[in-house]
Amino acid sequence: MRLPIIKHIVEFIEKNDEDWVVESMELLEDLIEAKGIKDEELDVIGELLSNFSGALEVHKDIKSGTPQKEALNGFMKRVTGSIDK
Repeated sequence: MRLPIIKHIVEFIEKNDEDWVVESMELLEDLIEAKGIKDEELDVIGELLSNFSGALEVHKDIKSGTPQKEALNGFMKRVTGSIDK
């Protein structure tokens, strides 16, 4: 996960709608099942899905009143905390 990418996706959601991101995730999840897809391509799709999912989580926090910077930092702390365990 990359914070600048998550921030950019959050800004996209705020300008447009989170449904775009949800539908993009559904497409990527379906694409994983395609025949002949390479491991490197699966890695890229997985990274995109992680960033989309993270952006949706951050957006949810922002909608509940958390300032964007605080929501982004809080999300990354949760992620790094779960990795360290």
